Amino acid sequence: MPKLSEKYKEEVIPAMMAKFNYKSPMAVPKIEKVVINTGFGKLVVGKTTDERKKIQESILNDLVLITGQKSILTKAKKSISAFKIRKGMPLGAKVTLRGKRMSDFLERLIHIALPRSRDFQGIGLNSFDKKGNLTIGIKEHIVFPEVSPEKIKQIFGFEIVIVTTAKNREEGVELLKLMGFPIKG
Repeated sequence: MPKLSEKYKEEVIPAMMAKFNYKSPMAVPKIEKVVINTGFGKLVVGKTTDERKKIQESILNDLVLITGQKSILTKAKKSISAFKIRKGMPLGAKVTLRGKRMSDFLERLIHIALPRSRDFQGIGLNSFDKKGNLTIGIKEHIVFPEVSPEKIKQIFGFEIVIVTTAKNREEGVELLKLMGFPIKG
């Protein structure tokens, strides 16, 4: 099975040039970055400071295992008393992957994690935005083989945004189909 970068150069660029009549291989859209984002606000609200720290650390450690890169904490921008949120309280984490780490993560996502997720029938076309970027929601992070289910304290979901340089939705869908994403429709 060819690596994603090799597949892009050997198969995707010629197919996209033929379909969309690009003059140069540099005009063919590519995957720019992958952003993994999770929120743990529901898990930490109403907990003591020590419990909050333990939950945050376990989630951050699992994200490091999945992505191979340290994540950044995202904090509340303003206080909301109804949700027991204070300004500056950590509510989530995000990781931005580029280059080799991005392609390694995408290979594991396409070939291992998505087929392992429960009741998966393919990615719907409504997951694409107008610019051709794809957003996938993963309900349980244990679909990734790096995370061992026996050691898990908290099961959490996260969102994966695959940002492309496509100019419209059609180009983005075609690019990701050719890259091997299981897109239905």
